[in-house]
Amino acid sequence: MDIQAARVTQPAGSAGTAPPSWPAYAAGVWGLLFAGISFYWGAGGRALLDTVGGAIERRALAGDTAVYVAVWVTGVLKLVGAGLALALVRPWGLRLPRRAVLLFGWAAAVGLTLYGGALEVTNALAASHVVEPSTPIEWKALWWHLWVWDLSFLVWGILFALALRRFRWTARSATVPAPGQVPAPAPDGRWSSRGRQEP
Repeated sequence: MDIQAARVTQPAGSAGTAPPSWPAYAAGVWGLLFAGISFYWGAGGRALLDTVGGAIERRALAGDTAVYVAVWVTGVLKLVGAGLALALVRPWGLRLPRRAVLLFGWAAAVGLTLYGGALEVTNALAASHVVEPSTPIEWKALWWHLWVWDLSFLVWGILFALALRRFRWTARSATVPAPGQVPAPAPDGRWSSRGRQEP
């Protein structure tokens, strides 16, 4: 019997109702999608560069090496984020150090939500003329940042937060002993749901 099966056989109400798993999968797909866009630009692709605007677009069109290196680095980070999101919902994620997964998961959730949220507020203020930027507004780029690029960070952070609820529930339910069983510590410090050490 594996961890997944042990969780299913838990008595009703022992660990509460399972939160949905789709936010973790959505966060994984989200990361893969935007990593692909970063790698496309890093390989020299120019489609949608005009939706980024500003100095980044101009430097990329001019072939600035620093911009391309930065794009490749962000692409790799997005891949790591996609893997972390899947670790929050797949059985193999429970084999990783729980505290490390939670630490990086919460860092992603809080960091992305705050970063995307701050950018969205700034974009909304500029779009509504509440604030006037020091440079002329590139309206196409602004709308894309407001509704796509910067919004994606906010949505990704929220998906991570929702996925963490699923991971915590899964980890907790996997360590709840069945009635009449005495839990034993597993090698990694977690309690086995079968009353003996995990192999």
